[in-house]
Amino acid sequence: MHEEPLVRWDWIGRNWPSIQGLLADHVVMALVPVVIGLLVALPLGLAGVRWRWLYQPTIGVMNVIYSLPSLAVFIVLLPITGVGTRATVMIPLTFYAMAVLIPAVVDGLGSVPDHVRQSAVAMGFTPLRRLLQVELPIAVPVVLAGLRVAAVSSISLVSVGALVGRGGLGYLFIDGWQRQFYTPIIVGIVLVVVLAAIADLLLVLAQRLLTPWSRARRSA
Repeated sequence: MHEEPLVRWDWIGRNWPSIQGLLADHVVMALVPVVIGLLVALPLGLAGVRWRWLYQPTIGVMNVIYSLPSLAVFIVLLPITGVGTRATVMIPLTFYAMAVLIPAVVDGLGSVPDHVRQSAVAMGFTPLRRLLQVELPIAVPVVLAGLRVAAVSSISLVSVGALVGRGGLGYLFIDGWQRQFYTPIIVGIVLVVVLAAIADLLLVLAQRLLTPWSRARRSA
């Protein structure tokens, strides 16, 4: 009896345009929430550093949201956002990203030594200039560490959206399981892992470019 190969390369070739479409959809649904989450987390993190009483309630709410199972949140949103829409997946992922990024922003800004802030004030830096030219550059490594976690988590969680009609590469898992055909499952796993690795590598490179002084210190 002819044994079915684990990977059918002919199937991949025939369905490659569809796979590319799922891949592009996956990238959009994974990365847009992270970008939005970062844009929201920055002002909330700044507010948390300035007004410490605000930080604990904010992060408490974010932790509760982060603890919610993604599939359950997708299902709750279905009557509002509809089946098979990007919003059903992207809205929860944005909040998950915020739950990771707000503490990263607060910890990053909190890592700025007081004497550095005082030196900037003594040099006549305005609060905005001090933030942009002194505090944020020092906070970059911590913020990007949180961004790496948020990006990889988002890339993984998008696949769950296939259970509510929009999951990018997650469709390959559902399709393969329903037909007991492992090629789509393997293709989906490989592409998700590659996406996560590329995203993480790009953020590591971004950190190296944004913090040249750290490379100089290591060389010294």
